[in-house]
Amino acid sequence: MALALVQPGTTRIGWVGTGVMGRWMCQHAMAKGYAATVFNRSPEKARPLVELGATLAKSPREVAAASDVVFAIVGFPRDVREVILGPDGVLAGAKPGTVVIDMTTNEPGMALEIAAAAAAKQVRTLDAPVTGGDVGAKAGTLSIMVGGDEEVAAAVRPLFEAMGKTIVHHGPDGAGHHAKMVNQILISSTMVAVCEALLYGHKAGLDMTKVLQSVSVGAAGSKALEVLGPRMLARNFDPGFYVEHFIKDMGIALAEAERMRLSLPGLALAKQLFEATRAQGHGRLGTQALLLALEHLNAVVR
Repeated sequence: MALALVQPGTTRIGWVGTGVMGRWMCQHAMAKGYAATVFNRSPEKARPLVELGATLAKSPREVAAASDVVFAIVGFPRDVREVILGPDGVLAGAKPGTVVIDMTTNEPGMALEIAAAAAAKQVRTLDAPVTGGDVGAKAGTLSIMVGGDEEVAAAVRPLFEAMGKTIVHHGPDGAGHHAKMVNQILISSTMVAVCEALLYGHKAGLDMTKVLQSVSVGAAGSKALEVLGPRMLARNFDPGFYVEHFIKDMGIALAEAERMRLSLPGLALAKQLFEATRAQGHGRLGTQALLLALEHLNAVVR
């Protein structure tokens, strides 16, 4: 059965997970005219959306019962399993024809599991993880990597366009999560290089503001350097993306690599360095807190 294009004022959206990323993503959709029902395990994190007119639900199941398209963006695969597949989860309340979209960075295999469970209820699914961090979520400029049925992806595209500027359909169920793993592998070693470079410049006695001005415009430039470099110089380690969530992502990528019989030593080293960051008590800081672990390793005191 063909799916109708989503329409503001007609299509009702549901949102599970209103944290650092989800709050802004849902808010952008609401600003386009979509009525929203939301759920977060810590209800106070949903308050900004409620103040804008969203309805606060008591469970993901209740969200689904009131929605035509349900988004979930939570922390870990176990959280996705609970909020989508659990007894009080989205699929327990979803009606035939509902579209369920997992925007969490998740295991590709779980996308297949969710799709099979949803199909038994005549519910459609997509996996659509994002990149761009808190800055991209707030600005509505995320890159969204979509896996699942192309017709379903086309039907909900206006909702994706409310949240991001780059929307790419990568293939069948799980393909979006695989594309996100490529992204996370790229970021992992880049973050190590950025932190090591800033530590080197500091130790050499350079004015690091001037250093960023010089190196960010050439071949050494990167989004990590552009966005997180100034935060590190300001000693701002607030999370745009949590260290512990990034460790989870790298673990998924390494497990998938092992399944594909790939050796990715750079990724493995990066994960160990971020594990050290978490072991030092920085798991709930942003990924730029890797600098703190490297400072500790080198006995650099600020």
